[in-house]
Amino acid sequence: MPSLLPTSSGASVLSPVSAGRQVSFGRSWRFDFERGDFVPTATGGVAMSSDVQAWVEWCRKALLTARYRHLAYGRAYGQEFEDLIGRGLTREAAEAEVRRMVTECLTVDPRTASVGNFAFDWAGDAVYVTCEIASVRGESASVGVRVVVS
Repeated sequence: MPSLLPTSSGASVLSPVSAGRQVSFGRSWRFDFERGDFVPTATGGVAMSSDVQAWVEWCRKALLTARYRHLAYGRAYGQEFEDLIGRGLTREAAEAEVRRMVTECLTVDPRTASVGNFAFDWAGDAVYVTCEIASVRGESASVGVRVVVS
């Protein structure tokens, strides 16, 4: 049976980004997540992030933003960690769900090639999750977030 998906020179048109489409890495204002404010320059302006720093900051911000709560963001932006509260999941099941949610949250951005190397540090009903993210250009960084699971 012939494929229902359109093809171009034998490859699916719906192939991943690495199939030739360039992904734009723009710059952004640098944000200090510890202070909760933009990073000022010596002259009182706002410091700029490099293209890779902007992507990492996007990942951190997406992990801190609840999905469907803010009209400024599209329906694919953010995470759904609140859905884990009250489900009575075992630690293994909670880690699997957090791993899935983090991966789903971060791979929405076409700059993100992969999410992996998860580490979980439990403290009562919350877990601090860190993972390694890799861009389509080969850069990598570590991001983390605290998730309450019960």
